[in-house]
Amino acid sequence: MYNKIGIIGCGNMGRAIFERLKDDYSLLVFDKDSVKTRDLSSGNVAKNIADLLNKSEAVILAIKPQDFESSLKELKDDIDNKLVISIAAGITMEYIQKILGKVKVIRVMPNMPAKIGKGMSCLAKGKFASDEDLDFAKFVFDQLGETLILKEDMIDAATAISGSGPGYFYDLSEGKDLKEIKDYEQDFVTKLISSAESIGFSKLEAEVLAKVTAEGSIAYLEKAKLSPQEAKKQVVSKGGTTEAALEVLHKGGSLEAAVKAALKRAKELSKKG
Repeated sequence: MYNKIGIIGCGNMGRAIFERLKDDYSLLVFDKDSVKTRDLSSGNVAKNIADLLNKSEAVILAIKPQDFESSLKELKDDIDNKLVISIAAGITMEYIQKILGKVKVIRVMPNMPAKIGKGMSCLAKGKFASDEDLDFAKFVFDQLGETLILKEDMIDAATAISGSGPGYFYDLSEGKDLKEIKDYEQDFVTKLISSAESIGFSKLEAEVLAKVTAEGSIAYLEKAKLSPQEAKKQVVSKGGTTEAALEVLHKGGSLEAAVKAALKRAKELSKKG
């Protein structure tokens, strides 16, 4: 449906999406920090956001929440009938529509193992987007691992389970070697399933989220050749959901209590319309 895709933001996730899609789509990337795109072919780098919009049918917003409002304002005049796919944590579709108007939006919460094609991405459809738009976004993120369709009111919960989940797994795996980590996997999955159910996921949804998150977390350790402590640093951001959960774990709290702390933080950070 959409063959020309623009990606705004070339950080960890923006780059992962680019690498996974570059063989199948016409891609353009823009990042305000030109250092992040200097190793890409000039044919894949837009001069600015207006240039990217002019040559794209769908736009993936892979920008940090703190840069979101200014970027949306740049999109406003040229967004036309394009599909907008946002992967920014805590930014609701209502907030996006407040600035851009009646735009077609899909909201996605991926997680770090998406960088190696082993991610867990949860998707929700905005009120102006079609089922075909959702199918397209799902197909895109299927290239980065497993996908799950949710209502938007469960995206914060997904952030607390699969989005932050690798951080919990790495924290609880510190000091273990790879064999011990793999032996620990099932215990973690069981606890994460229970935690997911406690915040509103069905048993089937909880099982998918927990299993894919754990498997992806281990695969990332193996592929990146990192220790759990090193990998954890890539998930935890200051003041974020993972940090809120880890504070609970470090005080001796259960994984379920940690997940609920992450959910509370996700809701606090959420930018609504």
